[in-house]
Amino acid sequence: MLKLKSITPLGADEARVDRFTGLTITEVTERALVSLSARNDQADAIRDKARGLLGIDLPDIGDSAMGNTHSAFWIGPESWMIDMPYSGNEYLARRVKHAMGDSASVVEQTDGWCRFDLEGATMTSVLERLCNADSANLAEGGVTRTQIHHLGCFLWRQKDGFAVIGPRSSAASLHHALLQAAQSVC
Repeated sequence: MLKLKSITPLGADEARVDRFTGLTITEVTERALVSLSARNDQADAIRDKARGLLGIDLPDIGDSAMGNTHSAFWIGPESWMIDMPYSGNEYLARRVKHAMGDSASVVEQTDGWCRFDLEGATMTSVLERLCNADSANLAEGGVTRTQIHHLGCFLWRQKDGFAVIGPRSSAASLHHALLQAAQSVC
């Protein structure tokens, strides 16, 4: 019998935490992600269904919505990423697809992305070295798509910092870029 063991996007058993003066970079591993895209002329229908399922309104362009356990952020025209704790939600995509029926395309995204949270006084200075997003003026809950180290990433302003969400296959490159920028600032 196979005894499979999950690893983090950086290939370790435990999530990595890097600390600098005025900055902490944390690899976030316990989040489930599902993309939700409205099919033709179904945006209003899935907004209603999502409200019933998630207890939050799907956000507008460049924004996010935070619930008690569920969050959603805008990723494109009539498209959102749903984010919630992984534990107990291993079948999130199946639940969302069942609730949406034929009105939306739902795709499991959890293992396609990696996430690094930045917190601390120098986080904005670090991001200014990495991308052209106006991180200093991004309001809490704001989301933008940007290039970091030649990678298409989402930059999501959280209450106490930023979440950088990038392709899992390039997690080591993204992490390296974050470390290099942190070392140049801190």
